[in-house]
Amino acid sequence: MTEQTLLAIDNGTQSVRALLFDKSGNLLAKGKREIEPYFSEHPGWAEQQPKVYWDAMVDACAQLWDDMDQQGLARASIAGVSVTTQRGTMVNVDQSGEPLRPAITWLDQRNSEPLGHLPKAYELLFRAAGARDLVERYQQRAQYLWIASRQPDVWERTYKYLNISGFLNFRLCGEYVDSVASQVAYLPFDYKALKWAPERDWRYKLLPGFSTKMFPKLYRPATKMGEITEEASRLTGIPSGLPLMASASDKSCEILGSGGHTNDVACMSYGTTATINTTSKRYVEPMRFMPAYPSAIPDHYCSEIMIFRGFWMVSWFKQEFGLREQRIAEAENVSPESLFDELVNTVPPGSMGLMLQPYWTPGVRDPGPEAKGGIIGFGDVHTRAHVYRAILEGLAYGLRDGLERLQQRNKQQVHLLRVSGGGSQSDAALQLTADIFGLPVERPHTYETSGLGAAMDTAVALGWYPDCEAAIKSMTRVGKRFEPDQQVHKVYDRLYKEVYLKMYKQLQPLYRSIQDITGYPEK
Repeated sequence: MTEQTLLAIDNGTQSVRALLFDKSGNLLAKGKREIEPYFSEHPGWAEQQPKVYWDAMVDACAQLWDDMDQQGLARASIAGVSVTTQRGTMVNVDQSGEPLRPAITWLDQRNSEPLGHLPKAYELLFRAAGARDLVERYQQRAQYLWIASRQPDVWERTYKYLNISGFLNFRLCGEYVDSVASQVAYLPFDYKALKWAPERDWRYKLLPGFSTKMFPKLYRPATKMGEITEEASRLTGIPSGLPLMASASDKSCEILGSGGHTNDVACMSYGTTATINTTSKRYVEPMRFMPAYPSAIPDHYCSEIMIFRGFWMVSWFKQEFGLREQRIAEAENVSPESLFDELVNTVPPGSMGLMLQPYWTPGVRDPGPEAKGGIIGFGDVHTRAHVYRAILEGLAYGLRDGLERLQQRNKQQVHLLRVSGGGSQSDAALQLTADIFGLPVERPHTYETSGLGAAMDTAVALGWYPDCEAAIKSMTRVGKRFEPDQQVHKVYDRLYKEVYLKMYKQLQPLYRSIQDITGYPEK
């Protein structure tokens, strides 16, 4: 009898992947389609046609079927499917489910204007609580407010307002459904109660007529949402009638796929956005008034600190300064990553005093909306290799700062780091991470942890495992472990405490002046 398998669709920022896993968490087959993260018609804008995501998923599935055919794996073995996607990329659709405009992606930096006003009582309450800056940031960043004010004809025709996960789920099963754990965006979502906020919530008052009717029906992770339609099957090749299961956003699925389900283990993602998370049954805000996000584990929460353009900076460096390594890799048929690891290893820990602050995209509170990236400590000894290592070190410093905040909020020390995402394939990056944190670092057995997390939720929904903890025991394991070098850690510890932690406070007034003079980032 053919062993049953699990299909996960992982729609990331730079690619869409169709992944086939078995009951033990082994990746059996894969299809992948690269996509452009966004196009930009104006500075700071980042949009993409929703059709790009759907077409890429169709192509990724076609590649998967070819890979399965070559291995003698049957599509009939697939027992269930789930979709995990990038967060905060929003789609407006009409009554027939067709997109009305390009999706505004999570990378977009335009500012919005509310069409409604907060009642005076709310204004006073937020000011008294010290949360007025976060309310203003929500007003600026909520994509639906920009569309309603600048493209009222589009908003008038909007029937549903969906995360990209909800859009793909609709295309697959014909119903407006999504996972509770995929709702990470500027939306009126109650993160603590894990449901849409009631319409008396202050966020609805920013746009008259905004209603919960515009949102999809939500399901807990590891539950069935619908079935693959015949039309979706014809287009994608996914067998019709297969159950479509709720999982979570890509970061939450990465945590589950890494086996991080206790708050003494921190999960790091070295992806386009670099993050560090702890998971708990308790709702713990990572910073005051900043929500904990829904976990891929039902009724759990992820407290998260993020660096918006995390390993995007590594991709930027490779594109702008890494042509030599890419050409050598192509000529010698080796991975470019191995050559970049060699580049890192030519530079001593600490990059001979070159220090980087990784705020290439502004934040909300700390860093604030005026923040920029910064590099200090240049001398005539420094080369592009030093800059590359300084980028990796700067990201690790930033995430260590985040971990220390999480430990304070959770009142729980972390003893182990699990690292996933594209950057986790670099041994050099993981070793310097262990050295900077002074903690052991583990890399999961598969690079595809986001897809694996979605597959694990599917396995639980199918009844293969009683809960996510049992799925973690059976489907995750350690691929490689990196121990910190304590002598190197001493060097990093001083640089972190005596230099890095002081950089933002010292540079913040200069960032504000740059913002005032140039208008960038947009206020």
